[in-house]
Amino acid sequence: MNQYAHMSRALTTSPVMDQLARLYGEQNGTMLLQRNRYASALSHHERLFGAQAPVYAISAPGRTEIGGNHTDHNRGKVLAAAVSLDTLSVVSPRDDLTVNIHSEGYPPMTLTLDDLSQRPEEEGTTYALVRGVAARFRELGLPIGGFDAVITSTVVSGSGLSSSAAFEVLISAIFGHLFSGRLPESKLAAKIGQYAENVYFGKPSGLLDQMAAAYGGLITVDFRPDDPAVTPMQYDFAAKGYSLVVVSTGGSHADLTADYAAIPQEMRAVAAALDAPCLRAVRPEEFWQSLPRLHGQVSDRALLRAIHYFGENARVDRQVAALRADDLPAFLEAILESGRSSCMYLQNVYAKPQEQGLSLALAIAEQHLKGVGAWRVHGGGFAGTTLNFVPHDRLEAFSAAMEGVFGEGCCHPLNIRPVGAAVIDFKE
Repeated sequence: MNQYAHMSRALTTSPVMDQLARLYGEQNGTMLLQRNRYASALSHHERLFGAQAPVYAISAPGRTEIGGNHTDHNRGKVLAAAVSLDTLSVVSPRDDLTVNIHSEGYPPMTLTLDDLSQRPEEEGTTYALVRGVAARFRELGLPIGGFDAVITSTVVSGSGLSSSAAFEVLISAIFGHLFSGRLPESKLAAKIGQYAENVYFGKPSGLLDQMAAAYGGLITVDFRPDDPAVTPMQYDFAAKGYSLVVVSTGGSHADLTADYAAIPQEMRAVAAALDAPCLRAVRPEEFWQSLPRLHGQVSDRALLRAIHYFGENARVDRQVAALRADDLPAFLEAILESGRSSCMYLQNVYAKPQEQGLSLALAIAEQHLKGVGAWRVHGGGFAGTTLNFVPHDRLEAFSAAMEGVFGEGCCHPLNIRPVGAAVIDFKE
């Protein structure tokens, strides 16, 4: 029996099913869906490559940002979680520096890792992310090599669950497992992913997305100036009667890089006016005392975004305290406050007044969840997704209302995944 047949057969065994249940949950149909998904990826890899080298299945999760909207890039605090939607690769090592990737829904790509210099023509592409991760590995003295991969993802682009971070963490896991025999440490994998996204891909993101995907579980992160402090959290929203639901409004992020970049730039402009490198280095009371002087020195929008930052940073502490005290009403109120602040002060709910899908989704959520749940803009904003805490008995009506406007499949109920990148062990 070849290795592909062995791995496919092992998908029905208890040890492998237990691993899949840990990653994806055990809702009706989930296990069958994932077994079929893995079997299909294995079959696809065999047809394309028929590898004689060892074949592995490696998964990296998407993430949801629960608290701390646009705080990480100014050394703030966040509450985030890895989710059960993931980017999955069936992959085998090569004995040269060629990388072949067949990603479901995209044209095949091939690149070589002999030249890892930045290429302006690759900005904004998957090539840039792979080359950027490889370049950072090499700079750190970590081994890299070529590989043949089939990739399939339920963290769809534009879903607001950070498909780019999942992909970056996956590529780090592939290099680490195939050529060092171990996955990179979580914080290192996150920083490598951010480096690839900032320097090679050309997107000035913070570190939130990569940290959540790399660590797994529910975590709070303090992006303090010396080194981020990560604290694992334990809270079962499902057991408390709530589903976490991300609603995709169908808006595109394609032309929004400048809008995203303006937020950290404007926050830092306020900090610079107070002789500080970032807003984390500014005391809130110092900001408020200096507001008369700052008005006119920096833009009003920059001041409002700073106000959001200070309030949001404090809200993360309140959210964490509420969860630790099992005070769900206080937690949900803090989520609502976060959403209001993003709308009023951060102003990342829409980029074009005539295209306000997020505002519409938030209005529908309020209609269905007022008094019983919570809703807010999710992730970077401007287009894309909202995050909603929906009571189980309201989920069907909530989903029907959203799908009536934004289309079937726009609602993504999420489970919190307890681990980051994972290599499936197919030993029976």
